[in-house]
Amino acid sequence: MQDYPTLRAFVTVAHLGSVSRAAEALHLTQPAVSLKLKQLQATLGLTLFHRRPQGLELTAHGQALLPTAEKALESARVFDQMARSLHSTVRGQLRIGTIIDPEFIRLGSFLKVLVERAPELETELHHGMSGYALSRVERGELDAGFYLAPPGTGSTHADGAGELAFVELTHFRYYVVAPSGWESRVEDTRWSTLATLPWIVTPPDSVHHRLLKRAMQDSGETPRRVAQVDQEACMLDLVRAGVGLSLARDSLALTERQRSGLTIVEGVTLDCALCFVWKKERTREPPLQAALATLESVWPNRPE
Repeated sequence: MQDYPTLRAFVTVAHLGSVSRAAEALHLTQPAVSLKLKQLQATLGLTLFHRRPQGLELTAHGQALLPTAEKALESARVFDQMARSLHSTVRGQLRIGTIIDPEFIRLGSFLKVLVERAPELETELHHGMSGYALSRVERGELDAGFYLAPPGTGSTHADGAGELAFVELTHFRYYVVAPSGWESRVEDTRWSTLATLPWIVTPPDSVHHRLLKRAMQDSGETPRRVAQVDQEACMLDLVRAGVGLSLARDSLALTERQRSGLTIVEGVTLDCALCFVWKKERTREPPLQAALATLESVWPNRPE
């Protein structure tokens, strides 16, 4: 059985037709390459090269052996690559907090790429409201999570937020939506006036709650609550039923206006960002590194 450095010298000389050029490519001396070829031919009992004025040329035996030598070297390369990958294979578990609907956060694409990158990594998903995911990441009950917040604020709403890191994946807007036929009731778009209308609100852990509270702070108003829900589908159903106003993501609001005639309050929007949060101290852990690399491919056009 031949050693791989000798086969590499044989293949390189065969391709370059010169011991000197092969030595330069292999970072060896010419005598070292010549010795390997001499030993190989002696071991095989075959002449592999003819010497010509322009250099070395393969004999018929050399031409017959070249493809097999090339395959042997490729197999060795793949073997080494696989051995190195075993040292860097990401293993363990990654607990991720998910929010709203899976299509919006591209959950399917994210997990598909993550599993391809780290097949030994087990993922565990925990669904809840935005603030719920954030607080559990802070407490170490989740390794990372999706989170909604005004652009640029990331995780600054939570206690100990300095311990958290975040990346913004996309920006979008929330609209104020009202039941069909309420156009005249929402002509005055000042928050102080809108606050007097009936509102379908959400719990403090919801981004709807935080955005609405922030928007009404300047006027010193709070919305007139008539119902509290914790799911977007239920909230929109109540708006369709004529119960009151609520916030809705731009894509949902536009779809509902076309499908069921909901009223969108003109000129009133609240900017928001979809973020991914984790503890800073864990940034270099292999599972989180795999997740962050996956986000870069799933969300290639992230906000600057």
